[in-house]
Amino acid sequence: MGMIAERGLEKLTMAALGGEVGMSSGHLLYYFRSKDELLLRALEWSEGLLGTERGLLLTRAAPARERLDAYVDLYVPEGHRDPHWTLWLEVWNRSQNADDDARDRQAAIEGAWHRDLVALIAEGVSRGEFRPVDPDRLATRLRALLDGFSIHVAIGLRGTDRGQVLGHVREFLDEALRPQAPSKAPPDA
Repeated sequence: MGMIAERGLEKLTMAALGGEVGMSSGHLLYYFRSKDELLLRALEWSEGLLGTERGLLLTRAAPARERLDAYVDLYVPEGHRDPHWTLWLEVWNRSQNADDDARDRQAAIEGAWHRDLVALIAEGVSRGEFRPVDPDRLATRLRALLDGFSIHVAIGLRGTDRGQVLGHVREFLDEALRPQAPSKAPPDA
C-alpha cells in the first residue's frame, strides 16, 4: 500500500516490490502466484483494516444518522490517487478475467460493506430515526451512488472533490431518510 500511495499502480512491478521488501520477484511469485493475486491479497488486507474501523464506528453509541455519515466518510476516498481506491479500481479492472475464487473473494469484501449498511439503515428505521424504507434496496442504491462518486474522486475528475461528493450524498440521504411529518387529522365536519 505504501508503494501504491507513493508511486501509483503503474510503477508497481513485481521486481520493484521485491526490491522494496528485500526479496526477488520470483520469491514474491512463489507466495502470490501472480500480480493479480498479490493485488487482491493487498486489498483484502486493506479491507480488513477498514472493516475493523467500520465495525467500531457502527457500534458506537450515537444516532443512526451520525453513524451513517461516518460510514460514508470512511467509504469515500480521501482524494485523487487514494491508495485504497486505486487498488480497488485495479482489482475491479482485472476482475474481468478473474477466476471464480477471486470473484468470490471480491464479493465477500463488497458483501461486508453492504450487510453493515443494511443493518444500520434497518436500525435507523426501527428506531424511528429514518422513514420506513427497504434497507436492502436503499443500501444498494446508496452504494452505487458512493461507488460512482468515489471513482470520480479517486481518478481526480475535475469538478468533483471529496467535499462536493459528501455534500451530494448527505443531501441524497436527507431526502431518502427524513422521517415524514405526521399528517394532521382533518377537522371535524
